[in-house]
Amino acid sequence: MAQYGLIEAGGTKFVLGIADETRAIAARHQIPTTTPQEVLDASVAWFRDHGLTAPKAIGIASFGPLDLDRASPTWGHITRTPKPHWSGADLVTPFAQAFGCPVAIDTDVNGAALSEHRWGAGVGFGSLLYLTIGTGIGGGFVGDGGALLRGLSHPEMGHIRLARHPQDHNFPGCCPFHGDCFEGLTAGPAIKGRWGVSLSDLPQDHPADGIIAWYVGQAICTFQAIMEPARIVLGGGVMHAPGILDKIRAAASQLGAGYFVGDPRDLVVAPVLGDNAGLLGALALAMDEVSGG
Repeated sequence: MAQYGLIEAGGTKFVLGIADETRAIAARHQIPTTTPQEVLDASVAWFRDHGLTAPKAIGIASFGPLDLDRASPTWGHITRTPKPHWSGADLVTPFAQAFGCPVAIDTDVNGAALSEHRWGAGVGFGSLLYLTIGTGIGGGFVGDGGALLRGLSHPEMGHIRLARHPQDHNFPGCCPFHGDCFEGLTAGPAIKGRWGVSLSDLPQDHPADGIIAWYVGQAICTFQAIMEPARIVLGGGVMHAPGILDKIRAAASQLGAGYFVGDPRDLVVAPVLGDNAGLLGALALAMDEVSGG
């Protein structure tokens, strides 16, 4: 059975895997995200050490922003990122040269959206929005035909602008580009910037829960107005806080005021694939690269 190399490239760690068409992940490994040279060399070495000699394809689901224009000379490169050392990094060429196989690349959230749509929370539903709320915030949308939403580049849903919560006017936001955008107010570093610890480490009755749930609920209403997805999947480390999913559903329902077709109390869900959503997203990208899907 054909093997695929899988890479979930995150700002904190790279998760590597080897799988086949049955989605069985035969091996898995993590590498801290240090510098491109160190991480990419270590990734190639790990694949070789674990028997990935002639993969059918390699899939990369990566943090971004990414150049995904196949006609561009910098296709497969990271563009302007706040992650030190990674702006301009070429993620594709090292693997294409090392293994001589097709390499597919897309954003980590697009990969997770594909895997959840195909094999997880989106099974039986036409469209799906995947939002990750962690070190950063990003989103991927899969339409009724199974295609990812793209324009001049991939969506950057973490950088929409939000109204400020009434109890949260003093924090300037931590996005280096936009200050108090969705990511700058709601991602993990923004939470620690206000309250010193992660959301999971605060008491459930702490005001932070209500503030973060309100921002995510507001974003959900915005995306409902634009896309009206049949499923909205919320992943990422911030979503590990106890009770936060229900608070977000309640906030989105209140803010939506009954206007939208989908009730957030029903359509907003956790990832079915859990921690495998990213790697299986890389598998979906690799399989589509081979099949032309």
